[in-house]
This record gives sequence, structure tokens and C-alpha cells, in this order.
Amino acid sequence: MNRRKFLTYMGCGCCGFFLNSCATAPITDRKQFKIIPEAKLNAQAAQIYEKVKEKEKLITDSKLDDIKEIGSKMENSITEYFLQAKLNDPTALFDWEYILIDNKKIRNAWCMPGGKIAIYSGMLEVTKNTNGLAAVMGHEIAHAVAKHSVERASRNTVLNVSTQLIDIFSGGKLSTVNRTTGMNTVGLISQLGIMNPFNRKQESEADYLGMIFSSLSGYDIRETVKIWERMKELNKGKAQPEFMSTHPSADNRIKKINEWTNQILLEYPPINIS
Repeated sequence: MNRRKFLTYMGCGCCGFFLNSCATAPITDRKQFKIIPEAKLNAQAAQIYEKVKEKEKLITDSKLDDIKEIGSKMENSITEYFLQAKLNDPTALFDWEYILIDNKKIRNAWCMPGGKIAIYSGMLEVTKNTNGLAAVMGHEIAHAVAKHSVERASRNTVLNVSTQLIDIFSGGKLSTVNRTTGMNTVGLISQLGIMNPFNRKQESEADYLGMIFSSLSGYDIRETVKIWERMKELNKGKAQPEFMSTHPSADNRIKKINEWTNQILLEYPPINIS
């Protein structure tokens, strides 16, 4: 088969492939590209989560109880919201779980696919109160609800395959450039030009959805902006330029959160659980 025929078949196949892989993010209706099975990522995440639990020192006192209480309210509110809206519940396959990692040096939290959530004790010094903790948890839960990990894995797969094909049809020129420069030139360009802007878009979407989930669960989302003001102060002089980062700048986050707050308070009040 000659190169032209091969490219024609690849193009036709990819068109059908891409059309069948389109979806939309919940609530925001942003178009998504997903080709990696969610169940596969959930299973992998669960295995990694167990290893984290074995490796890290965990806190199991009343602080964890507070986290679980917030999580339970959000679980129920999210499910009820989609039920009342007559939409498929994106958390239907989730096996929710929460851990609090004893590490005051790390101000972070994350949520793996399938609802596996971890919070580092250092983050509690930033959240300060229940509403602040709910804001952070809402953001992390939003990543899982919007299937952001599935999107990233799907995009990475396509980028890797595309890079290999380009290298083949350029006679190995990409490989030559990488060897000459001693770095993954295409990978760097795709990271700064494609993946970082995409990741920042996901982070902004998680901010927005997280505020909605917090509000639906009865928490005061006006605390959200205060968290980012505190984070901005703590990271003063340490933040990367936004184009090099996977996250929006603190200033941009604060600006958008202020713009969203009143609208979310009006449109997504605490939901009645039937």
C-alpha cells in the first residue's frame, strides 16, 4: 500500500473514530474527547489509591470525620441534582473514599477517577473552616465528575500516536531533532501549546463546577475566593508564569470566582434531598 492510500484510510478511520468519541462535560456542556474507558481508569486509580494508603501516614480522627461528612453531602447533592434534572448521574460508577494524609508541608488535595479523594493536612491550614474545606473538596470532586482524567489520558494517547506517525512519514526527522537537541522538542511544544492550555481550561471548569457542588450541598461559596487569596499570599514569588503552568494564575482564578459567585448562589441554591 502506498503512502497516499494509507493516509486516506487513516483519515477516514480517524474521522469516524473522533465522531464516536465526542461527549460533553456535565453542566458546562463543554465538548470533550474521550477514547479511554472510564471503568479502566477507575480500576487503575483504585489500585494506586490502595498503595497510597499503605505508604502514607494517615489521620483518622475527627478531622477525617469532617471530610467524610462534607463528602457525603456532596455525593448525595450531586446525585440528586442530576436525578432532578433527568440527566445521567456521572458519579453512578463511583466508589467514594476519603483519606487525610498527615503531611503539613504539602498544601494540596486530589481526587482520582472513581471518587478516590485525598487531602494533605497542610491544606487544612489554608481552608481554615468547613466552608473552605468544602470549596477545596468541591473542586477536586469536580475533576472526577467531569471525567478530566479520561480526557487527559485520551489526548495523550492521540498525541503519542500522532507524533509517531509524523516521525515515520518525515523519515525520522523528529527523532533526529530530539537526539540533536537532547530533549523531546515535540513533547515540549505540545505541552506548552496544547496540554497546558487544556489543563488550565479543566482547572477553571473544576473551579466553576466545584462552587456549584458546594452550593448545592449547603456550603457558603463566598469562602472560595478567600482560599485563593490565602494561596496567592503563601505562593508569593514562587508561582510560574501562567503559560508554563497547568493551572491558571491566582489572579485569574480570583477574578473568575468573583464573577461566578452571585450567579451560582442564585442558580444553584442548596438542593432538597427527597
